[in-house]
Amino acid sequence: MNNQTYVVGHINPDTDSIAAAMGYAWLLQDTAKNENFIAARAGQLNPQTTWVLQRLGLEPPLLLPDASPRFESIAHRLNTTTPEHPLREAWAIANRTGGVAPVIDEHGNPYGLITVVSLFNFLSRSIGSHPRREETKISELFDQPCREACDTGVPRFLASTRIKDVLPRILQEERTEFWVVDEHGSYVGICRQREALHPPRMKVILVDHNESGQALGALDEADLVEILDHHRLGNPTTTAPIKFTVDIVGSTSTLVSERIDEAGLSAPPALAGLLLAGLMSDTLRLTSPTTTERDHRAAERLARWAFLGGSVLAGETIESFGQQVLEAGSDMSTRDPDDIVGADFKFYEAGGMKFGVSQVELT
Repeated sequence: MNNQTYVVGHINPDTDSIAAAMGYAWLLQDTAKNENFIAARAGQLNPQTTWVLQRLGLEPPLLLPDASPRFESIAHRLNTTTPEHPLREAWAIANRTGGVAPVIDEHGNPYGLITVVSLFNFLSRSIGSHPRREETKISELFDQPCREACDTGVPRFLASTRIKDVLPRILQEERTEFWVVDEHGSYVGICRQREALHPPRMKVILVDHNESGQALGALDEADLVEILDHHRLGNPTTTAPIKFTVDIVGSTSTLVSERIDEAGLSAPPALAGLLLAGLMSDTLRLTSPTTTERDHRAAERLARWAFLGGSVLAGETIESFGQQVLEAGSDMSTRDPDDIVGADFKFYEAGGMKFGVSQVELT
């Protein structure tokens, strides 16, 4: 996780939030060295964004409900052996991994761990009960199958489980190594107690918002490294200086498109179409009072990139595509009222009061 940075928009994400996250992650990844930038979303997609992504043939970004460290961030995928293989094979693995050898069954599921303690117990049992124990050779014992020396009671934790949710159980355990498995129970890796007590902090870039009340959960457990936004100030405190950009434009997609252009790059047609959709949505097809001349220039730039011959949007215009985007989010006939109000809902705090504002677009 140390070289991964998640670029994520606000909860109840709108099209601009998703577009900005995907566009900025693409730009940073294209210009980064030895870092991995991952676009993420802090909530479910609304109908408009779903339509836009399907229209462009793009996959939704990763769902990241909160920034609390999970077991996947401390899992080490060590070499494994099987229950039937000789113990000497596990010994060779343990010598390379700091004293632990995972034993996996034929289905890829954990069978048991061979640790210093389990190996000592096996040797004690074997030598102590051996009729010729004074003549027993360690090499003979190492020909025994691995299952004989396994600790089969090691706890298992889902890779997606938040570490803090099971920390009391970890602290009560005498063992110091644990299994990390996927939703099917298959081996993902091994984690150690000391890492669970001090897990690496997720690195996060916020786009299209800067208020803690609108951000993904457990933001205080992450390292916030940058904010790119076009809304009022309400930013969280940080322990170190960060890059902070809040600019007077109609959409965060506008800011992302400008940075792509400043880097001497052009976005791929589908991504450019997504950014254009975010811009069109937030500025109501360039008619909103928040629309600036920079938004108009950004729309023209993105249109050049998105409407190339052979692209999925070839033949479209800013006006025609913008109208399709707005119409995609305006059909209320089959939606639940709570869904309509909550799809683009934001919490605010001002004048000692907490309140929420919901935006619903109609055409």
